[in-house]
Amino acid sequence: MVSNTDRKMARLRRHKRVRNKIQGTAERPRLCVFKGNSNIVVQIIDDTKGITLCAASTLDKEVKEKHSNKVAAKEVGTLIAKRATAKNITEVVFDRGGYIYHGVVKELAEAAREGGLKF
Repeated sequence: MVSNTDRKMARLRRHKRVRNKIQGTAERPRLCVFKGNSNIVVQIIDDTKGITLCAASTLDKEVKEKHSNKVAAKEVGTLIAKRATAKNITEVVFDRGGYIYHGVVKELAEAAREGGLKF
């Protein structure tokens, strides 16, 4: 009998595999995405120092849409791009967090690119 795989554990395995290959530096920090059932959280992280440089999520007051959907992902993408350019961050490494580059993650990435981030 074939057993069902745990989706969360499979995503964490993919994320761990990706994190072995990419790392954020001071010149080019990591844009990390977390997508839950109800919210989207994005952070720009410098892995050499272990600090978060800026963050945005659907829980912020500037974001009008408070759900985990494509409209909210666009708003969060433009917000993180605006906050990053305010801190003179233009180039980042995109870490999709083990999620498929499709739907919400794709909309967030495209909005961040339109906002001025290069990756």
